[in-house]
Amino acid sequence: MILRTNVKLNFGLNVLRKRDDGYHDIETLFVPCHEFGDTLEVITGDDYSHTSASLFARYSYLRQGCPMPTIYPDRARSAGRQGQVLPQQQQDGTIVQGISEDGKLMITIAREEGVDWDPLKDLCSKAYFLLAKDFQLPPVKIFLEKTSPVGAGLGGGSADAAFTLKALNELCGLNLPDEKLADYASRLGSDCAVFVWNRPMIGTGRGEILEPFDLDLDGYEVKVLVPEGVSVSTAEAYSGIVPKAGGSIGLKEIFQRPVEEWKDLLVNDFEETVFKAHPELAAIKQSLYDSGAVYAAMSGSGSALFGIYKK
Repeated sequence: MILRTNVKLNFGLNVLRKRDDGYHDIETLFVPCHEFGDTLEVITGDDYSHTSASLFARYSYLRQGCPMPTIYPDRARSAGRQGQVLPQQQQDGTIVQGISEDGKLMITIAREEGVDWDPLKDLCSKAYFLLAKDFQLPPVKIFLEKTSPVGAGLGGGSADAAFTLKALNELCGLNLPDEKLADYASRLGSDCAVFVWNRPMIGTGRGEILEPFDLDLDGYEVKVLVPEGVSVSTAEAYSGIVPKAGGSIGLKEIFQRPVEEWKDLLVNDFEETVFKAHPELAAIKQSLYDSGAVYAAMSGSGSALFGIYKK
């Protein structure tokens, strides 16, 4: 099964309070964005892969006469480096592969800018392991081509996890309803569940409590910019946050008003912290307004920004 994932934008993001579990309560509107996405293939058993040959041809170290980095947990443990690429292997490859200890999951991740994380700790792998706790899953191979931005506040990794859950649900005949898939997704990440539904939804709690919302942007278009060389981690974005109880006007009321009025009402609380650390992002936001946007903001914890323009 081959799927094309998508990302999301946050229209407004209020950080309301710090929770006892270490998370924060937020309020935001998640809006699907199909401008960016990844290619995900999930196959069971020895089924034929339609993507593996092209991935190896375009990304593999084999083109350079070098072996592809592969993670084997048993060898990693014996080397005292569980979950990491062995010392003699290259860790900055454009394509990496991981095989679970029981041999039931093989995951291959390709990315032009390089893959510097353990594929067995990727959210796609975690999605498989999560379902495997409750169901007898067959051996699975996952091929992921990462083309969506990383560290841009667009939720590309969360989308990959949710789409993996949906693929496994169908391929393995689990027959789980979307409500149950969303519950599993919420255990993987605060914004994972929204990709099960993949429609505009108001997110509260830590982002996992979702309510469908009809957003009317007829007559407008959304343009997204992802600055090169700027990546913002969620931890960095939260580091300077002072939670607020929210403005006098709730999100739903703001979205009932004309888009031209959002500029002074709809805010992303992360902007204050992130813009101090990355002033170039504030300059890009201003450039969106200078180019005619009626509303502009950073998405999530950044670094992506978007502008809404009247057609």
